[in-house]
Amino acid sequence: MHYISAENLTKSFGVQPLFNNISFHLNEGDKIALIARNGVGKSTLLRILSGKDVPDEGKLWIHKDVTVALFEQDPQFDENKTVLENIFHTNHPVIGVIKEYENAVEQNDGHLLAEAITKMDELNAWMFEAKVKEILGKLNIHHLQNPVNTLSGGQRKRVALAKTLIDIGFEHKHTLLMMDEPTNHLDVEMIEWLEHYLNQENVTLLLVTHDRYFLDAVCDEIWELERSNMYVYKGDYENYMEKKAARLESEAASIDKAKNLYRKELEWMRKQPKARTTKSKSRQDNFYEIETKAKQRIEDAQLQLQVKMSRLGGKIVEMKKVYKSYGNKTILQGFDYTFSKGERIGVIGKNGVGKSTFLNILQGLETADSGKINVGDTVVFGNFSQQGLVIKEDMRVIEYVKTFAENFPLANGGSLSAAQFLELFLFPPEKQYTYLSALSGGEKKRLQLLTILFRNPNFLILDEPTNDLDLPTLAVLENFLSDYQGCVLIVSHDRYFMDRLVDHLFVFEGDGVIRDFPGNYTQYRVEEKNENKQQAEEKKKEEAVVKQIQTVEKKKIGFKEKREFEILEKEIPVLESEREQLTNELSNPELTYENIERISKRLTQIAQELEIKEMRWLELSELM
Repeated sequence: MHYISAENLTKSFGVQPLFNNISFHLNEGDKIALIARNGVGKSTLLRILSGKDVPDEGKLWIHKDVTVALFEQDPQFDENKTVLENIFHTNHPVIGVIKEYENAVEQNDGHLLAEAITKMDELNAWMFEAKVKEILGKLNIHHLQNPVNTLSGGQRKRVALAKTLIDIGFEHKHTLLMMDEPTNHLDVEMIEWLEHYLNQENVTLLLVTHDRYFLDAVCDEIWELERSNMYVYKGDYENYMEKKAARLESEAASIDKAKNLYRKELEWMRKQPKARTTKSKSRQDNFYEIETKAKQRIEDAQLQLQVKMSRLGGKIVEMKKVYKSYGNKTILQGFDYTFSKGERIGVIGKNGVGKSTFLNILQGLETADSGKINVGDTVVFGNFSQQGLVIKEDMRVIEYVKTFAENFPLANGGSLSAAQFLELFLFPPEKQYTYLSALSGGEKKRLQLLTILFRNPNFLILDEPTNDLDLPTLAVLENFLSDYQGCVLIVSHDRYFMDRLVDHLFVFEGDGVIRDFPGNYTQYRVEEKNENKQQAEEKKKEEAVVKQIQTVEKKKIGFKEKREFEILEKEIPVLESEREQLTNELSNPELTYENIERISKRLTQIAQELEIKEMRWLELSELM
């Protein structure tokens, strides 16, 4: 079924178009990833397709039977209502009764629960309720009576995701699900569950994501917005990279060819008299087309990270017998570690186990309950936190950067002005005078990275650095960190990013237990799955042993049961023999109607007797 057609869509903010005359089609069952640099218009395109924005030009057709659902980066809620009320906002009878049931369970009200169960039975809502339970459980959403205005940013994202997934279950079967960075603020187990869920559901998907493993697991086609155009690539992310490189190479060759032809045509144009023939007029018109192509530039600007790093001495950081708790919740329990020069460590664990607290204690931003943290004299921390840009007032980008310094030292010994340094971070002159509040989430992340790196840190601490960064910027950041000579500590749910960069992992297992795993994230998951499999097999063996012991401990069979068992062993073969004999008699064509009726009746009786006797024989044989 054909879902959406777009023809010559154009959208601009100011002079610069986000996209210009793009056309595409979306069919039922498509699973497409939309990628582009930050600020190029990915989110805007999703909003146009959902009806929350309109294009400047072009036509958009959406099938009348298709429902478009949009999961946005900044979800909107009714702030005065509870989590439960926001999730189950749809006016649908099944949604209503599930809401009543969840409310009764949350309040532990027996009377309300009995009423809700009756209604659930009447509407046959249990199957969907199980799906709702799965979504809420996997996304770790509890305390449904809390107002949404009390939730953290990560909790709000998870509630919005649950609301979207539950909504599409009740919508018309023809649903286009559009998701803008759905994996932000999810831990790895949640991301892996979401991959499985989206693959399991019969859903048509248009997805914006920076998570390359998630992209490959869920999508089979990539659309890229670049230089106001849209390019389509079938296949996975690796195939996209290869095809894009080939396209850029082909475009460059085409432009070089046009330049050579342009030089020749320019010489001809200069020699032409003012009075032109029809033939020369045609060639002149063609000249201007060649000129446009020859002067075309393939702007594939890359973020450049060439910052200077402060010298790192022999002593880095020593943590000795460090303890930290919040009430009954233990974060660190006697943690010991000595950091070495050039170490790249990944930090993983479920949300809420204390990863960010650990990073703050390491930097001296929080105090430990006990223990020692010795930091070397030459260590300069660079903290890329989830908090993002910290601004007291809204100001222009260039003004904000100049509050840190007018000039920035580079690795090669030179220096750059604030404006030049901003250009390295893909902030052209016109963008430098944009107010901070008008920047996209990814642009704010880029600016945050700039303000951290200019301090020349030699110990980088990156807390979810990939959230909101576009894929091209991520690739450059990965290359920079690969060559970085200082220490790097990374907290990230981006498995691809972690696999590329870390040497080993600090695995926060809860209750203050931190395991040092020698390998990257994928290697850890393989080992964890093997361990879980082994534990499941051991549990199965234990259960078998327990069952065997319970069987042995059962009361020994008595004389009466033994005698019954012996009789059954004699009776069952007799009945089976009689059944066989009667079945053979039925095949006689000369048999009268009365005999057929008699034999059929007896066969029915034999079948009933055999079923009873065989069941009893099985029970007695287990006891024997």
